[in-house]
Amino acid sequence: MNKETHMTGSAPEPRLLDRSDTRVKHASSVSEVVGAFIERVKAGDLGSLPVIVGLLVIWTVFTTLNPLFVTPNNLVNLLFDCSTVGIISLGIVCVLMLGEIDLSVGSMSGVGSALIGVLWVNQGVPLPLAILAALSTGAVIGAVYALLRTHLGMPSFVSTLAGLLALLGLQLYMLGSTGSINLPYGSAMVNFGQLLMMPDWFSHLVALLPGISILLMGLKTRAQRQAASLSAGSIGGLLVKALLTTLAFEAAVFYLNLGRGVPWMFGLFALLVIAMNYLFTRTRWGRSVKAVGGNAEAARRAGINVTHTYLTSFALCSLLAALGGVLSSARLASASQQAGTGDVNLNAIAAAVIGGTSLFGGRGSAWSALLGIIVIQSISNGLTLLNMSSSLRYMITGCVLAIAVIVDSLARQSRVSHGRA
Repeated sequence: MNKETHMTGSAPEPRLLDRSDTRVKHASSVSEVVGAFIERVKAGDLGSLPVIVGLLVIWTVFTTLNPLFVTPNNLVNLLFDCSTVGIISLGIVCVLMLGEIDLSVGSMSGVGSALIGVLWVNQGVPLPLAILAALSTGAVIGAVYALLRTHLGMPSFVSTLAGLLALLGLQLYMLGSTGSINLPYGSAMVNFGQLLMMPDWFSHLVALLPGISILLMGLKTRAQRQAASLSAGSIGGLLVKALLTTLAFEAAVFYLNLGRGVPWMFGLFALLVIAMNYLFTRTRWGRSVKAVGGNAEAARRAGINVTHTYLTSFALCSLLAALGGVLSSARLASASQQAGTGDVNLNAIAAAVIGGTSLFGGRGSAWSALLGIIVIQSISNGLTLLNMSSSLRYMITGCVLAIAVIVDSLARQSRVSHGRA
């Protein structure tokens, strides 16, 4: 035995990573993701699980009763119907996360629709300026609600209820005795609301973005946690999550492209959801909204500008309501007294709650507006295909809303018991 062997001992033989090792790593990543998910559910952090399960049940029932429900073209119509009210519901998420409410979003959308008809059609104002006027009006109205809440202590329930009545009167006044203004059929705006679809290649490209976003944001978060000497999930688990998300979106786009395709209007809605999700999860403003919704006084003592948080949240809510009204006029090719009335207001609020945004404040997601409105419109669309009355739609939607609130309450109690409230 030579000197080097005596001092260091026999060197271990090099071991190459074979396919079995790779399979073990992949299995470990999957089991890690599943295990973490189960732990979160046990602790009451349900996320979007209840609404996804409910959506699968609804689609299964309607498909069994009428196979036309899941045909590509019917789902395309469903996406069109989701877009307008879904954007309004996205604004509702902002105020619900504060523990507040805005009851006037339906009327605000009606005013936005009426402004398009009056300014663009009757007064000849260029369409971009008419849209800007509608959005600005919405932002100002929302700011007024916030100031009434922060400076005068008026509950948002009361101020927005008064706003509902005032805005409804304003809508009727602007439309005049005719009660309706038809938008130019064949115009770019009406085509956007009724006909325009994404090219197949572009829709598949867009479907890649959620998975890429999950991967990049996850890697960034992981690096930050490692730099702070905190625990961070494995890269394998992150890759599995991004891959599953990409496969789901790509499969959905492929199926829709078998019919008319993916509507540009729904693409706008999805883009707004992604943007709002970034604001809620990756910005100081989003953290402030959650903190104020959890405990406004504690947030104030922590140095958060509570007044500014209320102001921006309510203004954004009303702005999105006005945008929903603008798109509704494009969808119907008219601005009428019926815009924003009926069940628009209730559906927008119900969608946010059904999708998983807590009525207690402090918890919510932009994705809840997307999932919630798909649930509501699926019920409406399915019952229409079955030639059933709207009375059943109201009753079923009411039951789903009650179940969503019960699940939220139980999950909140579970989080408290596990110290994660």
